[in-house]
Amino acid sequence: MRAQLSLTVSESKKIIAKGIAALPAVRKAFRSGRIFLKGGTTVSAVCEELTGKPMLIAGRISPQGTKMAQDYSARYHCALIEKGNLLAVDDILEETLENLQRDDVLIVGANIIDAFGNAAMMYGVALGGKPGRIISGLMSETKNVIVAVSLEKLVPGSLTEIIANTGRINVDLSMGMAVGLTPVIGKIITEKDAIPLLGGVTCMVIGKGGISGAEGGTTMIIEGTEKEVKKVFQFIMSIKGTGVSGIADSLPDCVAPHEKCKSHRACIYKRKKLRAIQ
Repeated sequence: MRAQLSLTVSESKKIIAKGIAALPAVRKAFRSGRIFLKGGTTVSAVCEELTGKPMLIAGRISPQGTKMAQDYSARYHCALIEKGNLLAVDDILEETLENLQRDDVLIVGANIIDAFGNAAMMYGVALGGKPGRIISGLMSETKNVIVAVSLEKLVPGSLTEIIANTGRINVDLSMGMAVGLTPVIGKIITEKDAIPLLGGVTCMVIGKGGISGAEGGTTMIIEGTEKEVKKVFQFIMSIKGTGVSGIADSLPDCVAPHEKCKSHRACIYKRKKLRAIQ
């Protein structure tokens, strides 16, 4: 049996979260170990799936450009799930990594992926701010690194070449904060990868994009037995209309002049000849 599905970007992130939560390594770490989460809207959806709680959304791409959050008062930009309990670890990142064990799982997001299986994350402040201090260290600690990222992030070309030709301080004019890219290495899980984890189906992407809220969305064909296809299809119908995951107060963009913006030197970022467009 075959079924055709069309998912918005937020719905795709919900599917990715559901698929990641079904992975044996994640289930084991949730029961008896630790899961480290580096926030973003897709990773926040994973956190919600596992704990019922969203995460703080810091950087984002909005119609105004690459922006920061207006409100940083919430916790859980980075978080740790330890034996099912959600813990804020933004102020103890290095210590948290030092205590990881071999079966623990690390889940990060990405802002860009290519067709060769490479992923990268945007940095909008020097060295990626607090989380940037430990990103490379994350990948050196364990093989259990999952990159949760939807197909809206797929770009033409090779990330090796793209990263080599970017650089935050090489930007002369920017909508929002100027960003650079840093590689992230792990098992990439997109909506195409996640759907087979929900049931015994195969999945093929047949279209991208749309209108009226489906911009960036994904249209797919799933195939399998009638029982499995109907099970997956019914689940996907149950999550239609899913919105962006994240702590509500952290979703609005920072708008200059704003004291928090000034302290982060991001949304009104200036360096020599660089001046962000507000």
